[in-house]
Amino acid sequence: MLHVSPTPLEEPSDGGAAHALGDGRDEGAVPRATTATGDRWASRPATLLLAVAAAVCLWASFPDVGAWPLAFVGVGLLFAALRRDGRRAAGWNFLVGLVAGVTFWLPHIWWANFATDTVPWVALSVLEALFLAGFGALWTWARRWGWVRRHALSQAGVFAVLFVAVEQWRSEIPFGGFPWGRLAWAVAGAPTGRAAWLGGTTLVSLLVAAAGVLLALAVGRVLRTPWGQAAPRRGAAASAGALVVVAAVLATGPQLLPLAHDPGTREVTDVDPADPGHVGTVVDAGTATAEAGVLRAGAVQGNVSEPGEGSFANRAEVLNNHLAGTYAIADEQAAGDFGDRDGIDVVLWPENGSDLDPQTTPEVGAAIDDAATAVGAPILVGAQEWPDSGGRYNVALLWEPGAGVTQRYAKQHPAPFGEYIPIRGFVRLFSAQVDRVTTDMIPGTEPAVVELPVDGGAIGRDAGATTVPMATVICFEVAYDEIVRDAVQRGAQVLVVPTNNASFGYTAESTQQLAMTRLQAITTGRAAVQVSTVGVSGVVAPDGTLVARTQLFTPDHWVADLPLRTELTPAVRAGYWPGWAVGAAAVVLVVGGIVSAVRARRV
Repeated sequence: MLHVSPTPLEEPSDGGAAHALGDGRDEGAVPRATTATGDRWASRPATLLLAVAAAVCLWASFPDVGAWPLAFVGVGLLFAALRRDGRRAAGWNFLVGLVAGVTFWLPHIWWANFATDTVPWVALSVLEALFLAGFGALWTWARRWGWVRRHALSQAGVFAVLFVAVEQWRSEIPFGGFPWGRLAWAVAGAPTGRAAWLGGTTLVSLLVAAAGVLLALAVGRVLRTPWGQAAPRRGAAASAGALVVVAAVLATGPQLLPLAHDPGTREVTDVDPADPGHVGTVVDAGTATAEAGVLRAGAVQGNVSEPGEGSFANRAEVLNNHLAGTYAIADEQAAGDFGDRDGIDVVLWPENGSDLDPQTTPEVGAAIDDAATAVGAPILVGAQEWPDSGGRYNVALLWEPGAGVTQRYAKQHPAPFGEYIPIRGFVRLFSAQVDRVTTDMIPGTEPAVVELPVDGGAIGRDAGATTVPMATVICFEVAYDEIVRDAVQRGAQVLVVPTNNASFGYTAESTQQLAMTRLQAITTGRAAVQVSTVGVSGVVAPDGTLVARTQLFTPDHWVADLPLRTELTPAVRAGYWPGWAVGAAAVVLVVGGIVSAVRARRV
């Protein structure tokens, strides 16, 4: 273990003492006040400033800024902000966590303000910030175990376990949770993100949190050593260097994991609207990694006339836009633009790609059937169903030419307060925005798998294969690990994410979602397509490489060759266990810290 020597610091206001970055203490001892010169960075104003700085760095690590190294800096600054100790420190650190949480969440989900109004946006931000506030208190209690205080690696490990456990809990409660803002999503394109193959989002967030704390400890070792003492400074530099090396291994070590990688794939970072570069060509999503053949999929981003809540005001506009994109693919295919192999296997439309239900509107069904016939392939149509029993379903319908709907998936996890309103009467007291959702969405009960009929003679596919199972997670469901994982465990060989981002305008909501799609591709070892009504849409290789993407509010379409894979990654095989293990460990650590502090006070 890396030992960290104690440094008592002044904290006269609550009878305790604030600890420096990486200080150690005697096991079970309750910090005591000192009257010597105090640590100015442990004062109440300083910790609040550190909390704000931590939140800003964390926000900037996510899209659209996307400066992912700042995720490590943000965690380190949060560790520094929660440094105060003493009998009443848990309450103060709760406040520090709340300040950090509000500062992070308000800009991170600014798209909620654009799509709804100020009150719902602030309410959701504060609710999520309360989880970070609770983490501040839990960390204060857990570190009162002496073994946690004395060793740098122990502090990094315990901090990371508690942080990720709280992430896991807020991803599940209340109302099914809200997994947005997990550390893992920030590093989807970084070496650390590759760890999702081994342990999913849980492991990735653990590595980011632990590495951030180790960097903070390294800085603390250097800052608290007097400049005029050569020998101590050499020792501090050596100790700090060791901590940085461990942090670097945690952050970059996942680069060595054996992900399914095609050397021919290349990362794209942006698309020129005037020259998208993929229209009339076939995007290769890592076909060299295929285990069960290749699926040739077309996708259409139809666009809408105006961003915002009125995007679907013009009847059939969205449907007509997606029909036009499908005919464009059919024309390019007929012209031989996609080569001489067999034709397209499926055309993917986004969530709400048809603003009218083709099952109940004959002219809509006829129009979709004509387009499917023209392209010679089924169309995965996003629509809504309105059952006679009330409510509505958000569905992905597989429409086969000449046969109509043959497969159906209904969204399992409607977004609370967006697609349905829990405790409607109570929430209406605070905002009339709830009445915009006039009919609550009903959750589907079937797994997110659509069986796509295919021609057994397609590239590399088993001659006996008659269907390709596709994981079809709709919109926000891509953030819920269990839904994606369950589909792959049931045999899904490719990941499709139909989404509708029209209500969020030119905010970062769609790019944040694309980062989630990338990480889920790594977690499952599956190629993925995110197809949106308005963008940003993208094609992702099984190792998370983004091989094509579109712009917001731009009509677009493309064709991609997607490798079909059957191998289950360690993360998929592990299932719920990483999350359960982290949650159980967090409970043990907090209870143990409280018991240790109580015993020390009795002594």
